Amino acid sequence: MPELVRPNSTPLPLSALTAPLLMMGAAFMFTMMSTLIKLMPQGYSAWHLGFVRCTGGLLILMVFSRGKNPFKGHNIPLLIARGITGILAFLGIVTAIRILPLSTACVIFYSYPVFAALFGFFLFREHVTWGQMFCIAALILGMAVFFEFGFTGISLLGLGMSIIGALFAGLAVVQIRALKDKNSAAMIYLYFCLIGAMGTLVPCLLDPVIPKTSLEWTMLAGIALTSLFAQLMMNYGFKFCKGFEGGVYLSSETIFTAVIGIGFLHDPVSWHFWLGGSIILGSGLILNRISQVKAQRM
Repeated sequence: MPELVRPNSTPLPLSALTAPLLMMGAAFMFTMMSTLIKLMPQGYSAWHLGFVRCTGGLLILMVFSRGKNPFKGHNIPLLIARGITGILAFLGIVTAIRILPLSTACVIFYSYPVFAALFGFFLFREHVTWGQMFCIAALILGMAVFFEFGFTGISLLGLGMSIIGALFAGLAVVQIRALKDKNSAAMIYLYFCLIGAMGTLVPCLLDPVIPKTSLEWTMLAGIALTSLFAQLMMNYGFKFCKGFEGGVYLSSETIFTAVIGIGFLHDPVSWHFWLGGSIILGSGLILNRISQVKAQRM
C-alpha cells in the first residue's frame, strides 16, 4: 500500500497570484492539448493518444535528467499510485472528448474539485469551510450556465467516461499535494508518464496506428509538449494551494475552450458565455481570497 503522508496544511507562501497564474497557465496548455486531441483523426483511440503523451513526456524528461537517476523519488508507491490514477483520469476524459462535444466533456470533467475536496477530507482531513464549499458549488453552477448544460441527447458512454475522469482526477490532485513536499514537479510527472506508457503500450501494439502526414506528426508532438508544460505547471502550482483550490483555478480551461470555439471555430456567443464565465472566474477569485485570510490567521 502506498504511504499516504498528510500534506502540509499551509501551502508555501509567495505572491498571492502564484497559484492562480500557475494553474491558469496549466489550464491554457491543457486547452491546447484537448483541442489537438479533438482534432486528431478518428483512427486514434484514447490508448494511442495516452501512449503518445506519456512516451513523449518520458523521453523529454529523461533527456533533461543530465545523466542522473531520473526515477529516484520519495515515496515510490505513492508516485506509482498517482501515475495510475492520473492515466485513468486521462483515458476517461480523452474518451469523453472523442465522443462528446469538447465543451460538454470539459463541463462534466471539471466537477473534479468536488471529488478533490472529498478525497482531501477523507484521506488527509483537510478542512473545508462553508465559504469554500460555496465556491465549489458556484463553480459547478457557472459551468452549467456557461454551456447551457443538459443531458438531453447526450451519450451515456461519454457522460460516464467524463465522470470517471473527474473522479480519478480529483484523487490524483490530492495525491500530488501529498507528494509535492519531497518530490519535484518533474518527478511526479515522470512517474505518471512511466506508468501511462507501460499501461497503454499493449493496446497500442494490438492496434497500431502510424501517422500518415506531417500534420499528424506535428499534432502528436503538440499533444506531448503541451501536456508536459501543463502538467509541470500544475504540479508546481500545488505547492501553493490545496487540491480542490487548484481544481477551481484549473476550471478556467472551460473559458479558454469557449474562446477557442468562438475565435477559431466560429461558435456563437450568448449571455450564457458572459454570465457563466463571470461566475467561474468569480468563484476562483473568492476562493483565493478565503485561502489568504485563512493563512493569515494561522
